[in-house]
Amino acid sequence: MARNTPSFVCQNCGAVTSRWQGKCDSCGEWNTIVEEGGASDIGAGPGRPARKGRAFTLEPLAGQTQEAPRLASGIAELDRVTGGGFVRGSVLLLGGDPGIGKSTLLIQTTAALARAGHRSVYISGEEAVAQVRLRAERLGLSSAPVELAAETSVEDIIATLSQGKTPRLVIIDSIQTMWTNAVESAPGTVTQVRGATQVLIRYAKKSGASIILVGHVTKDGQIAGPRVVEHMVDAVMSFEGEGAHLFRILRAMKNRFGPTDEIGVFEMTGGGLREVQNPSELFLSERDLGAPGTAVFAGVEGSRPLLVEMQALVAPTTLGTPRRAVVGWDQNRLSMVLAVLEAHCGVKLGGHDVYLNVAGGLRIQEPAADLAAAAALVSSLANAPLPADAVYFGEVSLSGMVRPVAQTAARLKEAQKLGFARAICPEPGREGAPEAGLTINGVGGLANLVADIASRGAPGRRTNAPRPVAARAGAPALTTRKPAGDDFDNLG
Repeated sequence: MARNTPSFVCQNCGAVTSRWQGKCDSCGEWNTIVEEGGASDIGAGPGRPARKGRAFTLEPLAGQTQEAPRLASGIAELDRVTGGGFVRGSVLLLGGDPGIGKSTLLIQTTAALARAGHRSVYISGEEAVAQVRLRAERLGLSSAPVELAAETSVEDIIATLSQGKTPRLVIIDSIQTMWTNAVESAPGTVTQVRGATQVLIRYAKKSGASIILVGHVTKDGQIAGPRVVEHMVDAVMSFEGEGAHLFRILRAMKNRFGPTDEIGVFEMTGGGLREVQNPSELFLSERDLGAPGTAVFAGVEGSRPLLVEMQALVAPTTLGTPRRAVVGWDQNRLSMVLAVLEAHCGVKLGGHDVYLNVAGGLRIQEPAADLAAAAALVSSLANAPLPADAVYFGEVSLSGMVRPVAQTAARLKEAQKLGFARAICPEPGREGAPEAGLTINGVGGLANLVADIASRGAPGRRTNAPRPVAARAGAPALTTRKPAGDDFDNLG
């Protein structure tokens, strides 16, 4: 009989080693390696009889295909992220920070499906049935025919779900608390999470039930456990939001049955999560009109155009190294925009602290926000308020030129719908302009935009004599007015 050789598995990345060590060679984390039985892994097993393979039918590449049947959840924002509803036999992984509202969203989803006549099961491994009932009563969902259970054994869960009518939706909250008899390790370990997920996926594919797995996240926002779980499931969704804001963003990171990078917007209220039908209007509801350092960015998340306010504050520093703080945007892109402003636009920011914030708690990931961020930074430095009826979008290159971005027509249409009169965008954006109601100001170089904003500044804030700024040669100018301010050098 083969000897039961233990293995050592990293609980952060899932790497397997033959001996214990303090630091994982794969991910570099310390004290994450735990000893686990090598004979109990899924697919392994000395002493298990070898199974003879069976032949299966090979299908040709050409043939008739049908779209997978979907089940609408009744929550429009959730259906948008999933691609139109839950596909039969699909397994979804939902991650998010503690207290962000994952359980609230899922209990609302199961209640909506149960009221529509579909069997919905909510299984909690972290809370008792009484705790789930208290949440349902607070949300006004106690009358929904949702089946509840507090269980952590995967084999017991599968045996219970196999009785009676096949459920259409099963919630497992959370996958880190589940354990299976096929694995001899503690619940929450990499091997247990992988083994329990495999058993649940097998049940979903055989029965046609849709399963949503709730996953914990680490301190850096990644879903805890082995990354192989994200490859095993059909879709990975992230529930994002700041505790100080009421907005919650449901983002699709992976979706085999729909588009990725799609988002759904919710608002946390006393009665649970409320869908936001027009996120742009909500994000701009508390704008600081007439204040310097604010610019409206016309962005696109998935297939949805969004208008958000980007806020910047540039203040003289008292430190040897100026601070660079950003919330809701990429720190590296902020550093790049600052470098372009100083190298090609003559904007001296070496003696200033820079703070950039995306209002509303939304996190922007596309490079089209470069132009709006640059406009907000220069507006704050020159004390020059930007036009309240203008939106900004465009990618800034390292040479200081403004490059075109995708889905220009959708951005302009959203801006026109919300009452904006003009858009500052790259030159090719004129082609996607609406017929009437919106003026397009094309900009080819960032230096011209800086010159136009600085010309409207308030030189009273400056202590030294202002210096004129000249536009870069060969770049189309937005205006003929000359800016003022001793923080701007001559543009060559």
